[in-house]
Amino acid sequence: MTLASGTHELGPSSGTLRVKTYREGVAARVGHDLVIDVQSWDATVQVGADGAIEAVALRADPRSLHVREGLRGVKPLSDGDRADIRRTIDEKILGGRPIELRSSAVEGARVQGELSLAGATRPVTFELEIAEDGRVAATATVVQSQWGIKPYRGLMGALRVRDDVEVVVDARLPTA
Repeated sequence: MTLASGTHELGPSSGTLRVKTYREGVAARVGHDLVIDVQSWDATVQVGADGAIEAVALRADPRSLHVREGLRGVKPLSDGDRADIRRTIDEKILGGRPIELRSSAVEGARVQGELSLAGATRPVTFELEIAEDGRVAATATVVQSQWGIKPYRGLMGALRVRDDVEVVVDARLPTA
């Protein structure tokens, strides 16, 4: 099967957008690797007559991030911990500024474009995985410092969020 040609709108009803963070530092055992759901996002995917993806655009509301789970910490995350993390992301990391991706070129499964994050715009490249059933998945590594973001530090720097985070999209496009 091939993807249906045309312009397709995606969002939370057709897939997931997640951010995965990883901890490091001498106190890493105290913290958690996080899986964060982006609850408000939309994407537009342009598919050509040949069934190939030609363009991708995505917008995400930075205030819609919700900590889905905290992995490998000493104790489970509480609702208060989740609220604190969300507040820190909003106030100290992203500042409520829009998140946008616009492709400039799509060659096969390789997407090149620009990502606007925390008030800065930088180039980004990632690979798409396209399944026969229309499932489209991608993982893009975002190095926070390249966008002027200082990765979170706690416990006087003994616990840190790694500079590189993963942004994972998993959605379904209509097939022909």
